[in-house]
Amino acid sequence: MKANPLPLILSLATAPFLLGLLALESLLQAANDLGDSSEEIFRGDRLPVLHIPTPPRQSAQTD
Repeated sequence: MKANPLPLILSLATAPFLLGLLALESLLQAANDLGDSSEEIFRGDRLPVLHIPTPPRQSAQTD
């Protein structure tokens, strides 16, 4: 009778799969923290006020 290799393959693949899930969760949390940090940097109360010059108004000429 030949042994079925599927349980062995499944048991060997379980640990890397679980480690991959943990790594993915950690990566997603780091990306979320990075997004929160960048949001704090670009909040309006910390940005300088930009004074944009307006073009001079031209008076209407009548013929």
